[in-house]
Amino acid sequence: MPYGCYGKEEMEMFEFFLKGGILMWPILLCSVISITIILERVYRFYRARPKVPNILARTKRLLQEGKADEALKFCEGVSGPIPHILAIGIHIRNRSLEEKEKLIARAGSRIIRQFDRNLRGLAIIGNITPLLGLLGTVTGMIKAFMKIQELGGRVDASVLAGGIWEALITTAFGLSIAIPTLVAYHYFEGRVDNLGSQMKDMATEFLEL
Repeated sequence: MPYGCYGKEEMEMFEFFLKGGILMWPILLCSVISITIILERVYRFYRARPKVPNILARTKRLLQEGKADEALKFCEGVSGPIPHILAIGIHIRNRSLEEKEKLIARAGSRIIRQFDRNLRGLAIIGNITPLLGLLGTVTGMIKAFMKIQELGGRVDASVLAGGIWEALITTAFGLSIAIPTLVAYHYFEGRVDNLGSQMKDMATEFLEL
């Protein structure tokens, strides 16, 4: 796309970005990956939200009334991890308690792995982007002081300040990516832990029927 298609502000932002040096590009790539993972996880958790209230209570009532087939049909008709676990429990209701516990625990672990997927990537990005930014700042400072040495120390404060702020761009950019990424990571981790606790409590209560 020709430069004329960009506005003045876009060109200034791009020039500002380039002043940060070559390490701005891997940090930018990390930001794209982070946003992609966050949006995908938000969609995943949005789809998993309970769409029918009191699923466990309604399922228990149907089972206590001897309507196991109706309870199974009800659980299979509702999407989400909780009704999925309940449907598995109803399928295996005639097996031994030990076997039911193993099968439900295995299904729960599989669901947790699905919701925990890619979260490690967020943790990695949140940890390495500040380091990439710091590395960019260090290399920028080295170049600035090498330039001062070439000039024999004859440099005014404005030139020195300009080299320093350009070197600090990568640290600022890295931190601006790392902070929201780590916030999102801990938020999703909390959601996964909460989901695991809900499924564990639900399974315990279900097996007591």
